[in-house]
Amino acid sequence: MDGPLLELDAIRKSYGTGTEVETRVLHGIDLSIRAGEFTALVGPSGSGKTTLLNLIGLLEPPTSGSYRLLGRETAALPEQEITLLRASSIGFVFQFHHLLPAFTAVENVLMPGLIARGPVTAVDRRRAQALLADVGLADRVDFLPRKLSGGQQQRVAIARALSLAPPLVLADEPTGNLDTHSADDIFALMRRFNEQAGTAFLIVTHDPRLARRCDRIVQLVDGLIAGDRTNEAIATAADSTMAR
Repeated sequence: MDGPLLELDAIRKSYGTGTEVETRVLHGIDLSIRAGEFTALVGPSGSGKTTLLNLIGLLEPPTSGSYRLLGRETAALPEQEITLLRASSIGFVFQFHHLLPAFTAVENVLMPGLIARGPVTAVDRRRAQALLADVGLADRVDFLPRKLSGGQQQRVAIARALSLAPPLVLADEPTGNLDTHSADDIFALMRRFNEQAGTAFLIVTHDPRLARRCDRIVQLVDGLIAGDRTNEAIATAADSTMAR
């Protein structure tokens, strides 16, 4: 698409609005992400990262402000259309993969399509199997989650997030529960899908090593954007400083 994939304008979020215990979490967020961007969202615990991700993922509404996704103002949409827009446009990967334990790997990957479109077709199953092959699990399609390692379960979660070919994937600490080697593998998988399919990723991470490998770093502090720079700009500034 020509314009931004998503645009946030003066987004605020409070809980318990109008009560004595009102908690203000986001204080006026302006942010846009374009198709194909690979962005890290960083900041200390309690800065509002997960709340912001939930708003972008249409899991909860902002208290005020404007959120446009694929050019559509989400505040004006009825709940049913929001559900359809979320299902067709956004994939989710979490720190804890949230696979359904009674279903096999391929059945977990098929689940978003089953919820969004109804009965699974042979084409759907072949695509799910191909996605599992793409994440290195061609020989694990019929395994239950308990038979998979933590890294393998997260690979299934990535395949599931990509099952409906969404333009945007939101990942909340996707490597936070993994060892360094598995974390690197998962990051490389997301990067590969970003580069090959043009899928945009917004990744919450506490790992500065992984954040530096993204194209852009957005820093959130106390519910406000405190920094928004490309890694290329950061590297250029560092080189300039060292050259003085």
